[in-house]
Amino acid sequence: MENLSAVIGANLAEIRRQRGLSLEKVAEMSGVSKAMVSQIERGESNPTVATLWKVALGLKLSFSELITEKRAHVEVVRSADVPPVVDDAAGVKIFPLFPFEQDRHFEIFLATLDPSASHASDPHATHSEEYIFITEGAIEIIVGSAAYRLATGDAIHTRADKPHFYRNLADKPVHFLNIIYYGQSNEPSPAQLVRSP
Repeated sequence: MENLSAVIGANLAEIRRQRGLSLEKVAEMSGVSKAMVSQIERGESNPTVATLWKVALGLKLSFSELITEKRAHVEVVRSADVPPVVDDAAGVKIFPLFPFEQDRHFEIFLATLDPSASHASDPHATHSEEYIFITEGAIEIIVGSAAYRLATGDAIHTRADKPHFYRNLADKPVHFLNIIYYGQSNEPSPAQLVRSP
């Protein structure tokens, strides 16, 4: 984490900007002087806990909203930096690009299925959904008793809280992007392709 005073200052300045508030207005709402609010925003003050509580209460914020470093607006993931989960025996590789987080109810990964490999996936959390986009190759996805054949550029959306099955239809690897959405359950099962039945 960067310097805490800088984090607090940046958070306060961003909140004030988003709400269209002047320094004077924040001072009026919080009971903290305009000069102190300005110093906090510039990271030139190491405010006391009492001062931060005044600002938080005045702006109707949680304390943590002022002191927690925000996630970057741009998050770059380099493929070379993502170690895959590999199951050589089953013929699958999974590259977790954006893992599940409590404030982000989905995860995104790339998957590769070896030529002619078949794999079953256990049900994920209740009411979860999968969005699959085929980037290269051909695959058959079975959900319940229905089979869907997809090729490069095709996509499918399905419930993911039931068993589902993947089969590579070609003699070369199939690559696909998989987004699993967990709704508001906050109880994800690890997204995984498991061994062949």
